[in-house]
Amino acid sequence: MKIDKKLIKELKDYLDEFGLSEIEYQDGNKKIKVAKTSGSINSFTAHKPGLSKSKDEDSGTKISSPIIGTAYLAPEPGGKKFIEVGQKIKKGQTVMIVEAMKTMNHVPSTSDGEVKKVLVQDGQAVEFGQALVILK
Repeated sequence: MKIDKKLIKELKDYLDEFGLSEIEYQDGNKKIKVAKTSGSINSFTAHKPGLSKSKDEDSGTKISSPIIGTAYLAPEPGGKKFIEVGQKIKKGQTVMIVEAMKTMNHVPSTSDGEVKKVLVQDGQAVEFGQALVILK
């Protein structure tokens, strides 16, 4: 297999342009993954998407991003937001959308609760495992 340096450079440029930490491209049997590293082993912490409990000032049940992408708080620009602070929500209810590679991925609440805080802004880039919402 011949290494396509031009494609790798283009993927690296996308990392910088869109503020991503990694990107993957597949064409048939050819699969290329490009990722940024900080050079420090301790700088990466794996997160499991879903719920986690925290004891800091943002204590509560956290709903985390299942993927890397762009968070949207409403189904369309200018539309009604999926959730608002103070709103009671049910398990499985969509709290936001995370777009990754032109695919809209609904992020469901993994627990019943009341929205205490929304931690991201509309159109903000999010990482895998990043806390998006805190529930009471």
